[in-house]
Amino acid sequence: MRTCSYISAAAASPPLRQQWPGISWRRHSRQLQCRQSQQGYSAARTRHDDLDDHGDSRLRQNAGIFQPSIWGDFFLGYSNPAAPNSSQQQQIQMEERADKLREEVAEMIACSTTTASRLHLIDALERLCLDHLFEQEISAALAQVETADVSDCDLGTVSLWFCLLRKHRYTVSPDVFVRFKDEEGGFLVDGPKDLLNLYNASHMRTHGEVILEEAVLFSQTRLERMIPYMEESSLAREIKSSLEIPLPRRVRIYESKYYISAYEKDATLHETVLQLAKLNSNIMQLHHRQELDIITRWWKDIDIESRLPFARDRIVECYLWILGVYYEPCYSRARIILTMNIAIVTIVDDIFYSYATPEECELFTKCMESWDSKGARDLPECMKFALEKIFNSYETIENMLRQEEKYRMPYLRYFAKDLVRSYNKGVKMLQEGYIPKSVEEHLKVSMMTGGCPFLSCASLVGMHDIATEECFDWVSSVPKMVQALSVILRLVDDLESYERERLIPHVASTIDSYMKEHNVSIEVARGQIHVLKEESWKDFNSEWLNTDNNAYPKQILERIFNLTRTMEFMYNQGENFTNCHNLKDTVHSLLLAEPFAIPI
Repeated sequence: MRTCSYISAAAASPPLRQQWPGISWRRHSRQLQCRQSQQGYSAARTRHDDLDDHGDSRLRQNAGIFQPSIWGDFFLGYSNPAAPNSSQQQQIQMEERADKLREEVAEMIACSTTTASRLHLIDALERLCLDHLFEQEISAALAQVETADVSDCDLGTVSLWFCLLRKHRYTVSPDVFVRFKDEEGGFLVDGPKDLLNLYNASHMRTHGEVILEEAVLFSQTRLERMIPYMEESSLAREIKSSLEIPLPRRVRIYESKYYISAYEKDATLHETVLQLAKLNSNIMQLHHRQELDIITRWWKDIDIESRLPFARDRIVECYLWILGVYYEPCYSRARIILTMNIAIVTIVDDIFYSYATPEECELFTKCMESWDSKGARDLPECMKFALEKIFNSYETIENMLRQEEKYRMPYLRYFAKDLVRSYNKGVKMLQEGYIPKSVEEHLKVSMMTGGCPFLSCASLVGMHDIATEECFDWVSSVPKMVQALSVILRLVDDLESYERERLIPHVASTIDSYMKEHNVSIEVARGQIHVLKEESWKDFNSEWLNTDNNAYPKQILERIFNLTRTMEFMYNQGENFTNCHNLKDTVHSLLLAEPFAIPI
């Protein structure tokens, strides 16, 4: 049975906003102000220019470091006038046409006669985000590919074979690369494509795989030397992208439309596959717009922006982030729930690190631990409001679940409480000016403040029956895979945010701890934190391939892998989530660009 194919919102279920009665679509009009707290601080009011001196200083202490979202209410009820296929009947026609094309492509997978042709077709389907339509076919093909004789294949093909199989949790040996070693310790390559495939494959390495360590260094050095002399081309673009984030770590949905255009331009893919990719892209865009409309209405309904002036409006960016965790139409409910949770994390982050006093953080934490806002009488009105809206939002999430799924909520609340406790520890460290004496000590606290254990649990809440109680027990134990995810986020965030955070009062980073532990310069510490990040990716890959995790469905493990990929994207090259204007083109490509023109 196919686990994630087309599930038509138009044909099989009522419109998305009617599915869950727990969500209210009423827009609040009141603009209440925050009254003065007992600590003598003035809380933020609806408009920043109405603040008195104390409240103004609260909001201005981190002023200028966060860019406002450019989207506002743009996606409320948005309908692209250039989209010809937005009606319910047209959406049904699109999905029926896609199903016919799917059958043709499935036949192509089955009829692929050579190992190389199968590998390239599967690779293309994954880059185009079509693989969820062919789970059974791809699984059968990879089972045959695993046992194929690749001793006569070139380095590029062997690298693709190795990378794809490891991405699908096959524990293939890196010894397949031994025959490509030359006398100087390098690798025999025929050109930049071989180098690129070797570079990407080597990033699926685990600890102790020396030949893959050599492959990374060899291929990276030569690609970096080569790129300045290459003319603009799809290959040059792919090399640049991989040097920035290697292919196995990239978020596929963010690049899917680019690959449709690239394959069409290069004429290297069967026209039927391209037609299905375009149609699938149009269908997903419609689904995703409907969901973003729901999420935006939830955000406006809880009235966060007017009541919590210090909170960043990042709801579109939050949704984009979660698209990277699961983009398939069948995960609609899961996407909405996880987006709500990551939006709540941004609110709590802003409260603890941009607004509240240490005393208020302590009280807020106690209220979260008791899951009751009655003890919040000494908090500013805006923080009381935040507590109430967090609790109300969790009631909304629980209303989205079927009766037999409601056991999931205690797991989610546990991690929400634990996240807030970790934030509170961070505030105390900041207040005391404490720098952990080692990176290991730092990570014991900071792994949790990144929110990865919380988001790992939250990513399962809206999934269907495949997310069992055993899966929640597993993720709640914070297994090694989630630990590795948490460390990767912490380290990549610190590498990108260190210079900005030095300009404001901020909790010590792992770079500070490394400098303290080893008495070295910032430059040396940054280099070693980068090394530690790569070591943590080896930890993650080891857990990805760990057969002990076979007890849990691959779709569950894939959520954790995809979360890790999104962390690399969001905190790579200038903190994309903080500098949200960096995400403008990606949002436009996935949600606003004109749909592909396809005859139905």
